[in-house]
Amino acid sequence: MVKIEILMQEGKVSRINELEFERYLNFFEHSSNDNFQHSLSVANTFPRWSIISGYYAMHDRTKLFIAKMFRLKIELEVHSTTIKVLQEVLRDREILQLMEKGYHEFIAMANDLAEAKKERVKSQYYTGSAYMKQEYKQRAAVFLHEIVEPFLHKINQLMESKHD
Repeated sequence: MVKIEILMQEGKVSRINELEFERYLNFFEHSSNDNFQHSLSVANTFPRWSIISGYYAMHDRTKLFIAKMFRLKIELEVHSTTIKVLQEVLRDREILQLMEKGYHEFIAMANDLAEAKKERVKSQYYTGSAYMKQEYKQRAAVFLHEIVEPFLHKINQLMESKHD
């Protein structure tokens, strides 16, 4: 585990000052909700975007949690740093595993995009294949219901329990 102090020394994490605290929380609250709603709304028509938006809903909600509970702001290498901070502040293995699965799905999507960019003419490329479109619809549905929704529910419960 990486200590938060080390991440701060590396400039990857900083303390949120009082003047930007509410604005920062407000931004990630709305961003997470928008991404989640987008993920739900495009699950059937654009399932790859649903997966991407679902991951960003998780990512933004995690940044909200970190800010709200610990007054920390992620500055650099935001995806991996967010996971490192979450690992450091949480001991709940289930929620950590959900975030890591979300991140790996996002990375797989990024890798798919990089591969598609190199080889646009391959028949495996998503838009050229009815099979792949159906495959991504199924992946998006599973991702939403088994990873995104449980993660958001659990992290919301953690934020609520910290205020009780």
